[in-house]
Amino acid sequence: MLDQQNIDEESLHLAKIGSNFLGILNDIKRRPEDAARELQIPIEQIQSIIQGKLAPSSEIIERASSVWPVNEKDFYVPKDDCSTGVKIFRVDESKKSARIMTRAGKPYYEYRDTAMSCVAPFRPEWIMELCFVDNNNPENVDVQWNNGHFMHQFTYFIGEVNFYYKNDNGSKEVEIMNTGDSMYITPFVPHSFATRKGAKENGLILALTYGNKLTGDVQDELSSLNTNLGSEFTMDFTNTMSASASLLKYFMESASISIEELSKTSSISENNLIKFTNAELMPSNQELSLLAKALRINVRDLIPNDKIENKVVIQHYEKARKWNFPLSTTAYEFIELASTTALPFSKAFEINVRSIDNSELDLRVGLHQFIYNIGETNIILNWEIENEKIQTTIYPGDSLYIKPFIKHNFRGDGKLLVLRIGGKIAGEAQRELSILGKDNVKRAISETTQWFDPSGK
Repeated sequence: MLDQQNIDEESLHLAKIGSNFLGILNDIKRRPEDAARELQIPIEQIQSIIQGKLAPSSEIIERASSVWPVNEKDFYVPKDDCSTGVKIFRVDESKKSARIMTRAGKPYYEYRDTAMSCVAPFRPEWIMELCFVDNNNPENVDVQWNNGHFMHQFTYFIGEVNFYYKNDNGSKEVEIMNTGDSMYITPFVPHSFATRKGAKENGLILALTYGNKLTGDVQDELSSLNTNLGSEFTMDFTNTMSASASLLKYFMESASISIEELSKTSSISENNLIKFTNAELMPSNQELSLLAKALRINVRDLIPNDKIENKVVIQHYEKARKWNFPLSTTAYEFIELASTTALPFSKAFEINVRSIDNSELDLRVGLHQFIYNIGETNIILNWEIENEKIQTTIYPGDSLYIKPFIKHNFRGDGKLLVLRIGGKIAGEAQRELSILGKDNVKRAISETTQWFDPSGK
């Protein structure tokens, strides 16, 4: 059975490689015979690659990237290690991954892996704090700080843990955290954690790090520029007025349009436009509509975030918002954990699963989900993929990943930690996909058609 599953997964992977290869040929307007001639290989080999019977060799990929305006990585398709829609990482596997990290010559953290997938942007970690501190001074010499990292981080606290971080002014701060408390920090914020002296056992955190929009292709594009050019993409979002001015100036530069010309086409005075771009005045809703029309963009492209948040967001458990879902069965109690409006597609919850007699798959989320059984009881997970229903038990300490839009439910009487994030698709890419429509999106996901019919149409 396992061998057959491996064969099926390999066949599916080859089919994706073939579809991707055809998509590349379509994009650079090459027919199979053109590709065969330019790559100096038989057309039968090109056809076999397109049909998903053969993967292109490294020599073919290297040759293609040398004669075509494409990168070698464009030909590689990530393997789907989550073909059933759910990937589970058992607590015993997590324990086997344990490793001690020393800092300043002393054991500081014990790290363990939790559920990760090739198709998910999560890099979640189980971290035990081995350092004990006898005070809450942010300048405590026993605390060893990191330099921050290029990942967003949501953290859930278990036990008596001190969270150390540098605030927006660069000053060191400490937050006293207990079980159920949570926080979010932006990339590159220096921070550290330690157990408070007197705790019955070492503090523990679930540090769920993840990439958002800047990793992958965006990071590659930034890397292709030098650091000065790449840094020019950052706008002044320190406050709403400055953000509004930065957005307007960016689109004016993109359209190579002057204040004088924009004033003519928008019917807004030059004096007001100057104030808009100098962050001295905010455009009204009517003026935003006029500016968007003149610049051939949507109004929302000129609207900054209406809330500028700190780079560190703290959520104490006793102040968290709670609600039942769904109201018809109240199968779950949701407790809202730390989040930031800067990442609208990132949501974190503690979920109390209640014992009910109902088989409905009552959860369906268009986000990637990381889930950890933080309770002391088993939870039953039911889900459906390709009309097949699957059930498994999630034991205490187990973690799992669930793909977007998988219908599922949790049954039993226990407690789960859930982090949902949008990845690369939710947001701007989702809007672009929506413009294409579902039929065309299927081709974007798996291209099976040459961009024209040689027989004529």
